[in-house]
Amino acid sequence: MAAIGRFQKGEEIFYAKVVDGELFRLRGEVFGSPSFDRKPTPRKGIRTLVPVVPSKIIAVGLNYADHARETNKALPKEPLFWLKATTSLLPDGGKIEIPFREHRTDYEAELAIVIGRKIRNVSPTQAPRYIFGYTTAEDISDRTIQNSESQWARCKSFDTFTPLGPYVETKIDPNELTIQLFQNGQLRQNSNTKQLIFKPAELVSFISTNMTLLPGDVILTGTPSGIGPIQSGDRLEVRIQGLAPLVNQVK
Repeated sequence: MAAIGRFQKGEEIFYAKVVDGELFRLRGEVFGSPSFDRKPTPRKGIRTLVPVVPSKIIAVGLNYADHARETNKALPKEPLFWLKATTSLLPDGGKIEIPFREHRTDYEAELAIVIGRKIRNVSPTQAPRYIFGYTTAEDISDRTIQNSESQWARCKSFDTFTPLGPYVETKIDPNELTIQLFQNGQLRQNSNTKQLIFKPAELVSFISTNMTLLPGDVILTGTPSGIGPIQSGDRLEVRIQGLAPLVNQVK
């Protein structure tokens, strides 16, 4: 497998491998041993959905040293994480909705891990075998609420606050990838995953010691420096080396 997406045509929802823009339907279980059609499916009338349906979304904070500095927070000694509502998911091309116009709401570009097997209490060296792949994400954040509360679930769980996709790349090394965010064509975030304080395998291992992870679960690995506010009409594009770009409008 390589890039895997989730799609809808009419009432039918299906997974497919994406090769040079063409869709080859998956037969069998996506997290099992699937096979694929030899002939592509015509794309007319097909809508791209979020690539997986997670039981939970786990967001990791302050995982780039430069981002910790710009927010005046100390570097964590172990991964700092919280849960986001699965109802906050938004597909590529979907519109991010700002619930409170008077609040500051920020973009955050992130690399996302997708879990492929049930996992509990594994070491960092074991963790990669449980990872299905990686995809592009944003962690949209209401800063006004975040700065007024001691926990961050509410400020990051509004509907549309987790753009994800469009596809999961199953064959990629996540440890040295350029990560960028463009706002209306202007480069706002520009970093590399080699700057991550806790690498993907370390995150999966650590989180698995605290809770069981299930196939399809999503872990957002943190955002680099350069965060900033969004407003209605903005076009946000996240580009991560080796992954399909994630593009969303704000309303």
